[in-house]
Amino acid sequence: MRIKLRTLLALISPVLLAVAAAYIQWGTLGLPALPALHHMTPQTASQPYGFPAWIRITHLINFFLIILLIRSGLQILMDHPRLYWNVHCTPGSEWLRLTPVKVPRDRVWTSKDDARNLSPWIGLPGGRHTVGMARHWHFLSVLFWVVNGVVFVVLLFGTRQWERLVPTSWHIVPAAWAVFVHYATFHLPPEPDGFYSYNALQQLSYFGVVFILPPLAMLAGLAMSPALTNRFKRYPKLPGNRQIGRSLHFFVMCAFVAFIIAHVTMVVISGFARNMNHIVMGTDNTNPIGLIIGLIAIAVVVALNVAANWAAHKHPRKVQHAAKAIVTPIMSLLLDRAGPVAQFRREDISPYFWPNGKMPVSDEWKSLAADGFKDYRLKIYGLVQNPVELSLRDIAALEKKTQITLHHCIQGWSGIAAWSGIPLAQLIAMVVPAPEVKHVVFYSYGEGWHGGQYYDSLSMRDALHPNTTLAYEMNGKALTDLHGAPLRLRVENQLGFKMVKWIQAIEFVENIESIKQGEGGYSEDREYFGELANI
Repeated sequence: MRIKLRTLLALISPVLLAVAAAYIQWGTLGLPALPALHHMTPQTASQPYGFPAWIRITHLINFFLIILLIRSGLQILMDHPRLYWNVHCTPGSEWLRLTPVKVPRDRVWTSKDDARNLSPWIGLPGGRHTVGMARHWHFLSVLFWVVNGVVFVVLLFGTRQWERLVPTSWHIVPAAWAVFVHYATFHLPPEPDGFYSYNALQQLSYFGVVFILPPLAMLAGLAMSPALTNRFKRYPKLPGNRQIGRSLHFFVMCAFVAFIIAHVTMVVISGFARNMNHIVMGTDNTNPIGLIIGLIAIAVVVALNVAANWAAHKHPRKVQHAAKAIVTPIMSLLLDRAGPVAQFRREDISPYFWPNGKMPVSDEWKSLAADGFKDYRLKIYGLVQNPVELSLRDIAALEKKTQITLHHCIQGWSGIAAWSGIPLAQLIAMVVPAPEVKHVVFYSYGEGWHGGQYYDSLSMRDALHPNTTLAYEMNGKALTDLHGAPLRLRVENQLGFKMVKWIQAIEFVENIESIKQGEGGYSEDREYFGELANI
């Protein structure tokens, strides 16, 4: 792991300054006074107390889902184990590198080569490399996590329990600081009975975990959606945009992990049996039953995580279809109207654009490339009235369009480039698809990561979008072999794996079920990527 010193200092300086201030106060003024603790009973408690069943149940569900989210999130992160503050993702500009590999200069190094695997003990699914499966688990988990959180918050404000978490006076700030000074200088303050009340620092911590971190996580996650972010002209103009969102998402995950570690530690050292009875049984005593049942519940969560890994490895198609059935309808509702409109300036073009995909190795493509693709013919066929074969000269004679857009790779990197070519809608009008056509399939000269021809598909709706183009130029020059010559697809509201490079042929079909394994593309068929590629 490598982190830039400037970023490291920016991250740890507030903590170090707070600890230093705590020691200065202790050394000069002594430890600040803390409120006296009073033994409370249900009869003497003046505020809501205890842990109703709905708190205990949502707490357990949250624990299970947050573990799934963290593990699948780490797996996704390691598909491009670099974090940036800039949108261009130029190697060497990352503030955090979670790989020992420096991008080699003496050979082609794709973003797929850069991915790292994780142990199944840490990542979900772990082991073999598949960002598609990790994303399925992440999105499935986050949907149920959000539902569970909404239920918790609604019930919280439907009862007086919100008073235990939500500060109602600014006096809590100096009170929390007083508690912090005790902790920071290793003078552990007396702990209140959490069944009846929290100290000020606990209350602020719980408030942050419930009302600040989850919204931040969701907003940062949405910042990585190509369909959503491209819909708003101003958002992509923000420096870093997608990469800042990705970095903030990582920070939120780290905050959750830090909270879990600190929370569990305090639960153990401040009275394990009593605290477990609080959150498991809803009682305030030291009976061992809560501890026993709580440990069994933790074992069940561990077992369910093992089952998730097993399902990802043994039944990946079922997981893929489950995500398609649950996630796709919800995300379609949220994102289908979010068509891309954002355009950039030439001065915004990235100095580096990560290559990806396997270069074609077929003799046909090599022969065409050696002659500058003069003999190249794009074959367009299928359920159309006018099947055609077009040379590059024929294609260049059609209406040319240039768009400067932000590329979103499913692995996490991004980059801005100018793409020139023809709107796909022109070709669609030329060949006149049959009324029953719902998808367009693009076949590549290149191979997929596991061998065999690469291919992918678009819905007719995406194919007809004015920003969907067949590009033959990149940044004002003919496409290089590395970036997809002679022709590549650009569809700006989708993730990069949909943008087929080295296009050989285009077929119009009624449905994707008839193509190969029926999931819509090579990555969907072989690596279990999601059908919905605009998230």
